[in-house]
Amino acid sequence: MAEIFVGIGSNIDREQHIASGIDMLREAFGELSLSPIYESESFGFSGPSFFNLVARFESSKKIGEVLAELKRIEAANGRVHGAKKFASRTLDIDILLYDDVVCSQPCELPRGEVLENAFVLRPLAELAGERIHPIAKQSYHALWQAFDKQYQPLNRVSLTC
Repeated sequence: MAEIFVGIGSNIDREQHIASGIDMLREAFGELSLSPIYESESFGFSGPSFFNLVARFESSKKIGEVLAELKRIEAANGRVHGAKKFASRTLDIDILLYDDVVCSQPCELPRGEVLENAFVLRPLAELAGERIHPIAKQSYHALWQAFDKQYQPLNRVSLTC
């Protein structure tokens, strides 16, 4: 069984799509561990603020099979694939970590956003703080402590999923 961490985000009907996405992840993969949810400004474009969190689960599915399931969940929540990268979206679910795999196909692992975006790193550090990033060779807690927190401010959101 692989230990998998995914980033979940939405800035269109945020509460509805985050809750639906989490429910569908539970149906597809079973028990989830969830980070707190954070609100952050849109990054790379002008749009409504996002809700973001990280989920952890275990699965025997291969990376490509997990990706296909995540795309199915996104589509079921109205996500249009092939749209602009930096745009509003109903639901975005990305594999951040798949065990300690480092690869570029079928997706980049670990996902580059882990080291670049507060809305990914902070919830990951809270969920898996002692895990070691397979390239940076530092714990996610240490990476978060060193991150420039003023660059991308986050606000914790009280939302039960």
